Amino acid sequence: MTGSLAPNYAPLPVTIVWGEGAWVRDADGVAYLDMLAGYSALNFGHRHPALVAAAHAQLDRLTLTSRAFSHDLLEPFADALAALAAPAVVGPPMVLPMNTGAEAVETALKAARKWGYEVRGVAPEQATVVVAAGNFHGRTTTIVSFSTDDDARRGFGPYTPGFRIVPFGDADAVRAAIDETTVAVLLEPIQGEQGVVVPPDDYWPAVRVACDDAGVLLVADEVQSGLGRTGTTFACELWGVRPDLMVLGKALGGGIVPVSAVVGRADVLSVLTPGTHGSTFGGNPLACAVGLAVVELLATGEHQARARELGAHLHTRLHTLTEAGLIARSRGVGLWAGIDVDPERMTGRELCERLLKHGVLAKDTHGSTIRLAPPLVMERADLDLALDRLAVALV
Repeated sequence: MTGSLAPNYAPLPVTIVWGEGAWVRDADGVAYLDMLAGYSALNFGHRHPALVAAAHAQLDRLTLTSRAFSHDLLEPFADALAALAAPAVVGPPMVLPMNTGAEAVETALKAARKWGYEVRGVAPEQATVVVAAGNFHGRTTTIVSFSTDDDARRGFGPYTPGFRIVPFGDADAVRAAIDETTVAVLLEPIQGEQGVVVPPDDYWPAVRVACDDAGVLLVADEVQSGLGRTGTTFACELWGVRPDLMVLGKALGGGIVPVSAVVGRADVLSVLTPGTHGSTFGGNPLACAVGLAVVELLATGEHQARARELGAHLHTRLHTLTEAGLIARSRGVGLWAGIDVDPERMTGRELCERLLKHGVLAKDTHGSTIRLAPPLVMERADLDLALDRLAVALV
């Protein structure tokens, strides 16, 4: 790297210049299997032909209007995404398109607060939101204010007030934290950055009941977990729970452009009237063209089924590595896994560096944990190849 680039990342020593499906190549022509998929932004792999075609067609026609004007794909995109999400959220849903996941989380927080003041009757400037320890919802100043990751939070104060942090997976703690000032409970269905931490099966249903009893909003951050990754279209469907608002991003842009959205109750999102919230690029024509193509890929259910099938195989293979003593434990759901190695043997970073030498790309998190999130389009033979190489790297 040159001295001109700010040092806010410490990437693995590889420079990628080409990608297709689950494979990438570096500047020297060396091929690697991508087992990270852009933190789920590449659910459909690199340069999926249907998504690339949609982007190319739109590039030849119109790329940006700003929301000062409408364009011919804005409402079709909203309608298609609303239809995809309708069975999974309290609805019928409304769609508010944005760009990045963090921007969509901020949008959901603003909508929840405004709804809390105007509808729930919370006293001015007193709104609170219940969140979980170990969360990762983005990097903005407000979001890091309720992070429990010291690296993400330290040095960025003063912090935004109004958040109550409770343990992840503890529904009783959520209920106890809710009071007359609470407007929403914001949670990830599965904590990705924390190491693909899956809560107990009774957690989300109990949180839904707690929110209903108190009359507050349940907001699900599905930026990483949504859009097929867990073998369902949205992770909340694993427990039969419908949130009031759902935050989407990453895979919604097909690995081509940043696309995000808040989807959910129209009476909540309708509090954001003209002039109260906006985004120059949110819902732009290129984003809508790609987003529409993503929704069409998911509408068939093929990719969700593939994530279930390959995911079952992934977790069986990881269980075998645990039984062999090569990893301490693994967890996850669908085509998504967190792997803990014995810290006395190596760190997660060291394992990722070993994997790199064996032609596999993965990412560490929190010491001796790595995450695997291969593209949903990965061939089973390639998944086995990556797992074989993982076994070699662990020895």
